[in-house]
Amino acid sequence: MSHHIPKIEASTKFNFFTSIWIVPFIALLIAGWLAYQYFSELGPQIRIVFPKNEGLHAGQSHIKYRNVPVGTIQKIELQEDGEGIVVIARMDKTVKSFLNESTKFWIVKPEVGLGGVSGLDTLISGTYINMHATKSKESKDTFIGQSHAYRDDTQGKYFVLNSPQGYNTVKAGTPIYLKNIKVGQVEYVVLSLDNTSVDIIVYIKNEYTSYLRTDSNFWVRSTFDVSLNNGRLDLAIAPVTDLIGGAIEFSSQKKGATCTVPDGYVFKLYANKGEVEQTHIGESQKQIETFKLYTKKSVAKLHIGAPVRYEGYEVGKVKGMQIHYDKAIHTIESEVLAAINLSVFADANDTMSATGKENFYQAVKEGLRAQIVESDPITGFLYVALRFTNGEDNQTITYKNGFNVLPTIEYHSGDMLTSMRKILDKINALPLEKLLDALNNVVKDSNTLVNHADGLIQGVNTPLTLLLDDLKITISNLNKMTSQKSFNAMPNEIDKSLKALANTLKATKKVIQGYGSHSVVSRQLSETLKSVTKSSNEMQRFLKMLNRKPNSLIFGDK
Repeated sequence: MSHHIPKIEASTKFNFFTSIWIVPFIALLIAGWLAYQYFSELGPQIRIVFPKNEGLHAGQSHIKYRNVPVGTIQKIELQEDGEGIVVIARMDKTVKSFLNESTKFWIVKPEVGLGGVSGLDTLISGTYINMHATKSKESKDTFIGQSHAYRDDTQGKYFVLNSPQGYNTVKAGTPIYLKNIKVGQVEYVVLSLDNTSVDIIVYIKNEYTSYLRTDSNFWVRSTFDVSLNNGRLDLAIAPVTDLIGGAIEFSSQKKGATCTVPDGYVFKLYANKGEVEQTHIGESQKQIETFKLYTKKSVAKLHIGAPVRYEGYEVGKVKGMQIHYDKAIHTIESEVLAAINLSVFADANDTMSATGKENFYQAVKEGLRAQIVESDPITGFLYVALRFTNGEDNQTITYKNGFNVLPTIEYHSGDMLTSMRKILDKINALPLEKLLDALNNVVKDSNTLVNHADGLIQGVNTPLTLLLDDLKITISNLNKMTSQKSFNAMPNEIDKSLKALANTLKATKKVIQGYGSHSVVSRQLSETLKSVTKSSNEMQRFLKMLNRKPNSLIFGDK
């Protein structure tokens, strides 16, 4: 029996589905699908510039929006100029429409500030970048990060306070209070545009902005207050947070329906509540203009910051001084820069609606002049006074070397101590002993004459004898008076008293020099010395009377 072996024929057709290549092809399809899935879900890459890195780590730190992670930091590198860092981050696709001009980024890290402790969650999750934005069709991929947390304008508003100087207790983060309720905080403290004062940018929450009006007053809250009311001593110490970081407080007369403060309005920041309670004139929105004054009098005791006063009210301050020596006449000429608030001179009842500046310039034409005068005779400190003269010189404000020049009248200083020394010298030079000797001689001669006349007159109770009897009595009384020790010692007592007064004034001057020109001691002594000056003037008139008529002590000045 024969066996039939089947013949196998080789196939020349390629069957893909049974081929070994199907496996890598399927793998390629899967990889392509995964890649498509990955890139289709991948969000945009952005670059954020910060001044410095504050704890961010590539591959670990996140970007959050409304406390939800929306991006991951991929790389941190220096800028080409080395002035900052660039954070490169991959964002989620869902926030692509939020990456636009409104987007703000800032670094969140743990901080202990004036407002308390913030960023505690970063102790566990690590430092991250926070984000604030609104949705828009326009998009961008490069941003400038902020150095502080963003404040949403929809939750509050910014206002500007201005102060002539900075305060140690006012800085970014300083809280702002209304009736002991925190309503905002200081965001920035910067120099003003003209570099003459300090601008404080504050943020007030929306629910409290309606309390702000143009008549609102801001002041630095005192850390220690002492007051005496109805015989009761009140002592108040600020909270510990205020003692460390300070605080600002403000008050308004009433609450409006909406905030009525116009755009660009600047509030004045007072040093304390006492300044707010003082009388101020002029508008809150000041119109400051700087004038130059020329004087040949010494301004050694005129200091920068000294007041400019009109009718006793402070309307400006001295900003600077320049001193020049004139070799031709060997004198010192001074240039004084004074910043004056011209809003003081605005007339609310003026139907012509002239500005304060126009009124001030007109006042100068009518005789308003600047004069550098002493604040008191003891310290000799100077300030600038605006006073009216007769205006016969017809001077006006002129322009010279970049400044408007205000006409000035010179002041003749009256040094009180020098005047008192001159008075003492005159008193010491008075011939009081000779006066007393001459008075005694007059009394003796008159007595001799009366006795001699008595022997020549005959008769009793005649008018002449009665007159002589009265004259005898008068002379006897004069003898008694001039023989008294108190009368003889009067010149010496006057001399001693006046010398003691001179020594007291010298000692007072030394003590006063240890205090500031605006201290309570200086003001109290200034009032006391007004009385002393009045008394010395009366004494001077009395001494002039004695020089002119020595016997005026007995017979009067008529």
